[in-house]
Amino acid sequence: MIEISCHKVVSGCAMGEALVTTQPLSFLGNVDPGTGRVIDQDHELYGKCISGKILIFPEGKGSTVGSYVIYQLKKRGKAPAAMINIHSEPIVAVGAIISEIPLVDKVPKGLLSVKDGTKIMVDADNMLVRIFQC
Repeated sequence: MIEISCHKVVSGCAMGEALVTTQPLSFLGNVDPGTGRVIDQDHELYGKCISGKILIFPEGKGSTVGSYVIYQLKKRGKAPAAMINIHSEPIVAVGAIISEIPLVDKVPKGLLSVKDGTKIMVDADNMLVRIFQC
């Protein structure tokens, strides 16, 4: 197990499989709020479902409506279990706050090289990310 220090943006603890992208993510336009699937054909996560995953991405981008899309995902049971950013900007932070999704940032960029499916625990309250290796 590897432990990485982080900065708490939204409290909480969650464990799940990593879903990782090196590209910024816009929840408005990139993610279908009804299914949790990435629908932008130009995004490297195209076709993948973020539901229940530990979603690791550098930062958000796009419209402030993205915060509400995160909320819709949560209400429909399609939200990620937690999110990890290199830098959390206000759109993702507000979406995570109103949806009560654990969110951390200020992690090393090397975290973007974690393989999809790796077991990850986000412990925002203790400002730790734990990576479990087989």
